[in-house]
Amino acid sequence: MKDAENAGKKFTRLVQILDTLRGEGGCPWDKEQDERSIANYFLEEAFEAVDAIDKGDADSLEEELGDVLMEVVFLARIFTEKKQFSISDVVEGINRKMVQRHPHVFAHKNYGTSKKVIDEWCRQKKKEKERESVLDGLASCLPSLLEAFQVGLRVSQFGFDWEQPLNALHKVKEEISELEKALKADKRDEISAEIGDVFFALSNVSRLLGVNPEISLRQANKKFIRRFKFIEEQLEKEGKDLRQASLKEMDVIWEKAKDKIK
Repeated sequence: MKDAENAGKKFTRLVQILDTLRGEGGCPWDKEQDERSIANYFLEEAFEAVDAIDKGDADSLEEELGDVLMEVVFLARIFTEKKQFSISDVVEGINRKMVQRHPHVFAHKNYGTSKKVIDEWCRQKKKEKERESVLDGLASCLPSLLEAFQVGLRVSQFGFDWEQPLNALHKVKEEISELEKALKADKRDEISAEIGDVFFALSNVSRLLGVNPEISLRQANKKFIRRFKFIEEQLEKEGKDLRQASLKEMDVIWEKAKDKIK
């Protein structure tokens, strides 16, 4: 309880700081920002927080979570000025939602299993949002791979799923086979559709294995970048650049990079 009280005081101070920065005599840059410009920073900070989690860097995560929180308060301040809602409304709304969606904790209802808890959560959410489908309400700005992951997650809560990851992996192989057929027939429209099906099927394998495909792909991207930079460095030591090296030369160095960079 003591930590909650201290956090409350410090949160109040953060709200006051943003009020000052946006107020008369505040920072010119902060006063120029609107919800669209801050949305860009919000996404950037959120991804940096995820990156810190991925690295297991608690110190960086502490800082990045502060940056995310600041962007939340900043956005709320902008909409306070528009007289649409305040940071107090934001906090009250999430408090109310968390209590309503956890009746097994706050209303002492017994659901017994985590599956029943999730079922009740979905029922409450659908009722609150007045949604016709469990797939309504997906954020339109989600990266496509993350959207595929979320689609699979939502429908799986109602039993529409594979029994195990291997079954989902068979679906990936099936989609790859269909992609091969489209490639051999040189059917451009089908090729695009089949590539999408492969990614969607892979997202389901990831989900069933407890792996977020968006994070996994970001890790793969970073690994590729580190390995390719190794190629550049080795060529530079030999007095060459990428344009002067053959594919065979680069492949040899790539194999060395794979041994050195995991």
